[in-house]
Amino acid sequence: MDFIRIIIAILLPPLGVFLQVGFGKHFWLNILLTLLGYIPGIVHAVWIIAKK
Repeated sequence: MDFIRIIIAILLPPLGVFLQVGFGKHFWLNILLTLLGYIPGIVHAVWIIAKK
């Protein structure tokens, strides 16, 4: 299941984080990072998924 979440995180980083942690602080941080730059959003999303 983590492999699918990582693929989703590459395509839509906030969705990958949402599937892992829900509407928490990491979700909102990821939206901010994705708006500031797509790559930081991807890195953060993959890090959150790999950490859990």
